[in-house]
Amino acid sequence: MGIRKTTRMAKNSSPSATAGRKANRRHPLATVALIVIGLVSTGGAYALFSSTASADTPAAVSGAASAAQGEKLFAANCATCHGMNAQGTSVGPSLYGVGAASVSFQVGTGRMPLAQQGPQAEQKPAQFTDAQVADLAAWVASLAPGPGIPDSKYLQGNGNSATGAELFRVNCAMCHNVAGAGGALTEGKFAPALTGVTAAHIYEAMVTGPQNMPVFNDANLTPSQKSDIITYLKYLDTNPSPGGIDLGNLGPVSEGLFIWIFGLGAVVGVTIWIAAKAN
Repeated sequence: MGIRKTTRMAKNSSPSATAGRKANRRHPLATVALIVIGLVSTGGAYALFSSTASADTPAAVSGAASAAQGEKLFAANCATCHGMNAQGTSVGPSLYGVGAASVSFQVGTGRMPLAQQGPQAEQKPAQFTDAQVADLAAWVASLAPGPGIPDSKYLQGNGNSATGAELFRVNCAMCHNVAGAGGALTEGKFAPALTGVTAAHIYEAMVTGPQNMPVFNDANLTPSQKSDIITYLKYLDTNPSPGGIDLGNLGPVSEGLFIWIFGLGAVVGVTIWIAAKAN
């Protein structure tokens, strides 16, 4: 009975049944093919997304390139005093947190690199082009947050000059003179004249406080108030003194010295002339 069942089952295993089982069996390379297809699809989608994102953010790419150029310039010209990573040394302060505005002011006005050590850095012809200054500022700004380059809308000189004059007298005139002519400070330091200084550098000086100048952040003076001060200073640049000879706009000291030397000198000269004529 068992022999007959085995024989019957063997007969049922016909060639067509065997071919069907072989047709339903998965090819050994099918799994590998599926993995390859999945990787290619995923990689293609990622590449497409990445290229789209890169095309949408040219400023980020440009900023990275600018900072890279700035790092090279810094290593060649500034690292001796400030350290290779701008961490500061015994002869130069750390630049972490000073921001792009400080670099733009100090390097753009020629104060940096220093010509020699002294009570304060003096203005001189800039040693870098505007593009190089921007590169240096971009790299220093990438190290830590700090004051940025001012928005151009605050540099147009179209604010309220009367308000700017009042703000300048309250906050700046005690050092820079009411007409922005500058003045002497202690220990060989001085407040520079503001005649002919660009609007950007004036704004940057207010937000960074170079040398002995205090910092006027947005809590002290709003951007609009800084714009008003710039408007007042630009008004002084383009309008002559209404009182005649301004004597350098140095105030009562120069005026008193003028009267003492020339006024009293004229009186003495006339007195001597009259006495001599009478004799």
